[in-house]
Amino acid sequence: MLTTPSARVLDETDEPAVRALFATDPVAACVVAGRVEAAGTAPAALGAPLWGLGRGRSLDAVCLAGANLIPFALPGAERAAAAAFADRALRAGRRCSTIVGPAAAVEPLWELLGPAWGPARDHRPRQPLLAIDGPPALAPEPRVRPVRPAEVDVLLPAAVAMFTEEVGVSPLRVDGGAGYRARVVELVRAGQSLAWIEGGEVLFKAEIGAVSRSACQVQGVWVAPAHRGRGIGTAGTAAVVEYARSAIAPVVSLYVNDFNAAARAAYARVGFREVGVFSSVLF
Repeated sequence: MLTTPSARVLDETDEPAVRALFATDPVAACVVAGRVEAAGTAPAALGAPLWGLGRGRSLDAVCLAGANLIPFALPGAERAAAAAFADRALRAGRRCSTIVGPAAAVEPLWELLGPAWGPARDHRPRQPLLAIDGPPALAPEPRVRPVRPAEVDVLLPAAVAMFTEEVGVSPLRVDGGAGYRARVVELVRAGQSLAWIEGGEVLFKAEIGAVSRSACQVQGVWVAPAHRGRGIGTAGTAAVVEYARSAIAPVVSLYVNDFNAAARAAYARVGFREVGVFSSVLF
């Protein structure tokens, strides 16, 4: 009789194996790799358990079980990892707002979790993962710059509008938006929030929401509705790429909904190429 492989909660002794696993695909692993680089793999320091699947000190897959459930697995290990992580997730109960990561790891995991955790509010099974490791292919917008701490209140309405437009719900619905504001402030202080602000209005903004030594991930790209269709998004994104590659990490990535043809074409003009596929399940 076949048995489900067991995942275990990793600790500080597993950090070398975790880093070795992430090194197999630094762009796809960027979000969790950045967390591990900053805090290590001990659950108390990481702020959430990191589940692992493997033998001895070699790992085939990991899953960060925090506010987002983020699986990452070696090619060929995704289904075994899904079974092991689903077993733990079902016993713990749903505590995440999103399952997100490489589609090959997310989709089999959702197949097992869906009957108990579904229906999802939204399921986006194919989100091309894009990356650029050289200069942007078009001229950057020179007025895009890091947001200053004193400009948080100017930036926040644009950040809320972007989140609501992209995710379908307002980030202010939980705790009056205090947690979301804190995250915006954190990114501004870290120099990871960029915008074109003119006359007290945000025309363009984006965040570098995840950072590892090898790669960073751009999130929250947004152009004010009144200024769309003028090339601001492409020139602004080019400026983000230029800044990120010089100040943060050598490879810049992002993922985009497959049905968003306009955004995909814009990122291609900037010089991004497809390097993988992500998937998201939103609750």
